[in-house]
Amino acid sequence: MNDERGTMKPKPPQALRERTTKYALRIIRLYASLPKTTEPQVIGKQLLRSGTSVGAHYREANRTKSTADFISKMEGGIQELDETAYWIELLVEGSFLPAGRAAELQKETDELLAIFVASVKTAKERK
Repeated sequence: MNDERGTMKPKPPQALRERTTKYALRIIRLYASLPKTTEPQVIGKQLLRSGTSVGAHYREANRTKSTADFISKMEGGIQELDETAYWIELLVEGSFLPAGRAAELQKETDELLAIFVASVKTAKERK
């Protein structure tokens, strides 16, 4: 698939693979920047776990042998994205993270969530 300049664009699965990897790296950087007090560290570790597992779920989904397994792995990613959104919200509401700093990550979380939900919906319709 070529873009308007004639260069190869990555296939959508590869693009989403890269996007979920970049998302995980953003989560890692956010965690590293949190205050070192107990509350933000406890919440941050939950954020770190859920946010970095999204890409793992996506990769697993693309290695499955059946549609049912694909749906299961993608639904796991949806759960992790939803949980990640919750932890970001707690960090902001608890005044451990400025809302402005969280806005782009919240947007990316919502966009990835929409992509994963649409993928599951499509897979269920084809099943």
